[in-house]
Amino acid sequence: MWLLRTCHKGVAMGSDVSLPTGVTLVTPPPAETQHAVSESALDFVANLARQFAPDIEGLLQQRHRTHSRYHQGQYPDFLADTANVRAGNWCIAPLPDDLRDRRVEITGPVDRKTVINALNSGTNVFMADFEDATSPTWENVTQGQRNLKDAVDGTIRFEHPTTGRVYELADKTAVLMVRPRGWHLTEAHVLVDDQPIPAALFDFGVFFFNNARTLLENGSGPYFYLPKLESHLGARLWNDIFHTAQDAMNIPRGSIRATVLIETLPAAFQMDEILYELRDHSAGLNCGRWDYIFSYIKVFQESPDHVLPDRGQVTMLQPCMRAYSQLAVRTCHRRNAPAIGGMAAQIPIKNDDTANNAAMDRVRADKLREVQDGHDGTWVAHPGLVPMVKEIFDTHMLKANQIDRPIDKHDTRPEDLREPPTGTRTLDGLRHNIAVGVRYLAAWLGSTGCVPIDNLMEDAATAEISRAQVWQWRRHSAKLESGETVTDQLIHRTLDEISEQHRATMNGDDNAHDLYRRAADLFLELTTADELAEFLTLPAYEILRSLHR
Repeated sequence: MWLLRTCHKGVAMGSDVSLPTGVTLVTPPPAETQHAVSESALDFVANLARQFAPDIEGLLQQRHRTHSRYHQGQYPDFLADTANVRAGNWCIAPLPDDLRDRRVEITGPVDRKTVINALNSGTNVFMADFEDATSPTWENVTQGQRNLKDAVDGTIRFEHPTTGRVYELADKTAVLMVRPRGWHLTEAHVLVDDQPIPAALFDFGVFFFNNARTLLENGSGPYFYLPKLESHLGARLWNDIFHTAQDAMNIPRGSIRATVLIETLPAAFQMDEILYELRDHSAGLNCGRWDYIFSYIKVFQESPDHVLPDRGQVTMLQPCMRAYSQLAVRTCHRRNAPAIGGMAAQIPIKNDDTANNAAMDRVRADKLREVQDGHDGTWVAHPGLVPMVKEIFDTHMLKANQIDRPIDKHDTRPEDLREPPTGTRTLDGLRHNIAVGVRYLAAWLGSTGCVPIDNLMEDAATAEISRAQVWQWRRHSAKLESGETVTDQLIHRTLDEISEQHRATMNGDDNAHDLYRRAADLFLELTTADELAEFLTLPAYEILRSLHR
């Protein structure tokens, strides 16, 4: 039995475990996770929080001030005071051997079965995702740390409770990378000196403490993906955290390697600076396209000239998206860093050959564009896509990567990145945003963070872009192709129609009805609010906690 209040060292928590001084667990972790969420791991995390939580809060406050300037029309641009960094002749530290070839990466949540299957998937890298693909219940977060520790130790095993099928690691597995939650999120179940710990520090700190030495002994290392950065100052803060963590465990500096997701528009203007701040710990950049579009809406939320078309039309072929992707490749290769492409979220469609062939053709075209543009790897969400995508990269990328490929000298202008996407706004687009956004959010509130919907693997970025686009259309009274104007009344009516249709599929499941109702209420509240909420997951987390106490 874990004590739920602050303990001092030496005070027993159960028979043989105690909590560090100043640490409070609001809820005990499951018994089987206590070797991962241990006293020593919590002490390590608490020390990180005491040192860096104030810096994180300061960074978030600065972010709010910057957003206020965007709302007044002072949009992102390349920074004048870091021009010397962009012009400088520098490179990141040489890559570890197991991060040189990353042609196919798979991402997914941190549940036990998924971790095993992803590591066995035949990809080069598995990114275990605590952020967008994991609903952050305390159960999910602590079980995820247990699963990753067991995977690194080579002891992970899962027996399916109904089929009896046993899942174990293959002899050869993908390289493990971990994505912690973003700066803006907290882990409310862990208090340090009576304050909730930043979720990023909990996810990073527990994993690093448990696994860094073992990974290095196994010829790999503690590798991470860093989400939601908006400036090089966020990268600088991570670099400081890396130094402190490595020094605390007497692990050589530079052992940590991190790939930064360029998934915000402001970060696209600071790619060089982000790589520079992390140059001794960098593993390149990634194009996080869905969150990038969400960020585009946030930056231009007050501009009627930047109202997006249906999100399905905002593809990587739009000029602003092409500029972003190509800038990532040029920037990375100039600094001897890998540039990783975006997600293929498609799921193979088993019962409809025509629909499946069309979906796979879209994946092929997208991945062919990436490899021909110079990307050194790409993401998939489903193991069924791995052979096809690997074949495309094998055909067009004959070495481990394309970093030594001649660099396109084209200069990206600020207006290239800010150019509004073109297309149409339709009632079907509105309905799709509402239907998928609410369905995903209901699953997330029910503790599932990675959800197959309409033959796509959806994560939190789905809900964010869905509700942000509905808000933007309503904020600017967007006209639809059908002649209707997006208003509170149209959103409410469309949501009611979709909800009525979806309820018929729930077969009297009271819990499913309750989750869907809560999700619909929150979606409606956020899309008809006067101000665009910074992140959907902030109010949703409070509901999640109340449901899973």
